[in-house]
Amino acid sequence: MPVVALVVAMALWASTFVVLKVLFEEVSPLWVICARMWVAALALALGYRFWGKARYQKGDWRLLLAMSLAEPCLYFVFEAKALLYTSAGQAGMVTAVLPVLTVSGAVLFLKEKASPRLWLGLALAVLGVLWLSGAAENSAQAPNALLGNALEFAAMLCAAFYSLSLKHLSGRYSPLWLTAIQAFSGALFFLPLALATAPLPATLSPSALGAMLYLGLGVTLGAYGLYNFAMARLPAARVAVFVNLIPLFSLLLAMGLLGERLGLWQGLACLLVLGGVLLSQERPKAKAAIAD
Repeated sequence: MPVVALVVAMALWASTFVVLKVLFEEVSPLWVICARMWVAALALALGYRFWGKARYQKGDWRLLLAMSLAEPCLYFVFEAKALLYTSAGQAGMVTAVLPVLTVSGAVLFLKEKASPRLWLGLALAVLGVLWLSGAAENSAQAPNALLGNALEFAAMLCAAFYSLSLKHLSGRYSPLWLTAIQAFSGALFFLPLALATAPLPATLSPSALGAMLYLGLGVTLGAYGLYNFAMARLPAARVAVFVNLIPLFSLLLAMGLLGERLGLWQGLACLLVLGGVLLSQERPKAKAAIAD
């Protein structure tokens, strides 16, 4: 079940690049994010009886606050801005570095062990992201791809911190509790930000309304809930491997639904990113060295 949950979560997350790219043409990014947070928060509030365990320990509030600030707050700020400047397919490819960032963060901050192979994979994946950004051609879908990909990379740094914090807290808090903390934090964070910086949408088309409901229920509630469920049951390093599915899903969706195309050099950069990520993954016997 955790494996199935992860695959579904990755597909849902990959779909957000396409949905947001289309939705931003009608609604400002901050209001989109604010709406999805409030939809998820209200749904969770109605089902509070099913949240499960929460064993608070002294000092947990600091990590819970930092986790929520990293994701959804700063993560969505960076990602929303990124999709204004780069294509959905390229933004999805940048997420390929997240597994390596997460595992290397565990090595640096949690004192876990890792082989030279992991560090070589990290270097190749980051080089591929830089190449992808440098080779990116500006277009109607990516007016400033270099800036957009850099912002997406910043979002990945936030996501890596979130994953490590989540793993630390998952032994004491149920997946729905952690999802609820994120949803309510995001709702409170983005509402004043949206009110202060963007006009309230006067009307919404049925497709925009449906997209916001999908983002709130399907992605913010569904994907995060499934991811948190899997993180509580599998080692963090093993969970990180599944993030590799996001670039593949996002590229397929962007090419199939938005008609996006990658140039030759961008395609080679994508292969370098994926090659670095694959190289960083330990063989089954070696995984135990970096798994929790």
